[in-house]
This record gives sequence, structure tokens and C-alpha cells, in this order.
Amino acid sequence: MKLLRLSAQIHKWIAVLVGLQILFWVGGGLVMTAIPIETVRGEHRVRTAQPQALDLTGIRALDAVVAERNLTPTRAELKSTPRGPAWLLTPTEGAPITLDARTGQTFAPLEADEARRLATAVYRGGAQAVAATRLNDAKRETGRTGPLWRVDFNDREKTRFYVSPDTGEVITRRSAVWRLYDFFWRLHILDFKTGENFNHPLLIAASALSLVVVLSGFVLLWIRLERDFVQWRVRRGGKPRRTSGRTGNS
Repeated sequence: MKLLRLSAQIHKWIAVLVGLQILFWVGGGLVMTAIPIETVRGEHRVRTAQPQALDLTGIRALDAVVAERNLTPTRAELKSTPRGPAWLLTPTEGAPITLDARTGQTFAPLEADEARRLATAVYRGGAQAVAATRLNDAKRETGRTGPLWRVDFNDREKTRFYVSPDTGEVITRRSAVWRLYDFFWRLHILDFKTGENFNHPLLIAASALSLVVVLSGFVLLWIRLERDFVQWRVRRGGKPRRTSGRTGNS
């Protein structure tokens, strides 16, 4: 009886503290498992691109490009982009540099009409690109830094493509579905600032208290089932088994 009362008190009061978070964990888990991750990432809104050979016509040699800019890159990549071939250079210090591989210079500024056109070429679906907005600093939801073009589509998911102002590539996608998923993810890990830290003290404490709630609940369940079993045997006319005084009322 003492164990029953103690378990009930522990279960009740700790559940008051963490019950809402447990609800968020369960509800968020349902949302995150019910929505396919491909839908969250917006993969169903992207056309399947066919691999194309890189056109090397007129490409400037890497040695000439880095010498002209007095660079010592630790990494250099030549890639095809919607605006033509590009050198992606990672210098020993500072941010990576993207250059037009045919001129060795930075790409001309990307205009709104071109950003909308490039995004539309990648988009899959019947919606239209209704706006193109240049962001001097990328929004947190993109997971990027620096300037980006945001192209909005008028589909039911409110899809947004974020386009590189240099190469014209769609570098990330966001939608209302992604934001719903992100909201529950942040509730799940209790990190409302970045949505990335799941080792912080608040989450650890909530998890530990929730474990206590579950364990005390199992104790209560065991005691209750044992008492019900004894009462069932009495009603059946059997001889009750000794239960160390735990069959009294709680």
C-alpha cells in the first residue's frame, strides 16, 4: 500500500510537469512519420534532371584564374550550372568563391526575371512563379548564409525555391509542409532557436522525468493488475494468494 501511494504521487506530480511535452513528442512523432520526408524536402516539386556532359569550350585554365586573383585555393571544382560552367574555389582563408569559368570573373548580377525563369525550369507542377525577391541575407529556414533569390510559387503548399544569385542553381526548397514539420521538430527537441541542438539540458531533463513517469506508471499498473487478479480469484471462489498487504484500497 505504501508503494502504491508513493508511485501514484510520483506519477501524478511529475506527469503534471512533463505531460504537455510528452503530448508534443507523441503528436510530433505522428506528424513526422505520417508525412513522407520526400514531401517535406519538396522533392516532388523538382523536375528530374538529365545528366549532361560539361562543355569545356572556352574554359579558362585554373592556374590562370587563381594567378589573376592571387589565390591559393585548397579546393577547386569545375561544374556545370544553369548560367554556364563555373569554378568553385575554396581559398585558404575566407569564404568560397564562384567564378564564371569562361571569363574568370564573377557572374553578372542575376535579375528577378532570370531568377524566376530558372526556378520555373526546375519546378514540377502546374503552379506559376508569382514573385522573385532578392534577399541580402538568407533566411534561417534556408540553412544558408549570404544573398539568395527567393521565388514563390502559387501552389497549395506555398512552395519557395531559393536560387543562387551567382550560378542560378536552386540550392534549397521550402514550403508550408516543411514549416509544419519544422515546428513539430523544434517541439520534439525543445530547441526553438536553431532546431539543431538535441543535447541541451532542458531536453535531457524532460526525457529523464518522462522516464520516471513511465516507470512509475508500470509500477502502478503491476500493483493494480495484481489486486484485480486477487479479486477475480475471490469472486471465482478460489483461495486468495498472500499479497504482502498490497490488496487494500489506495
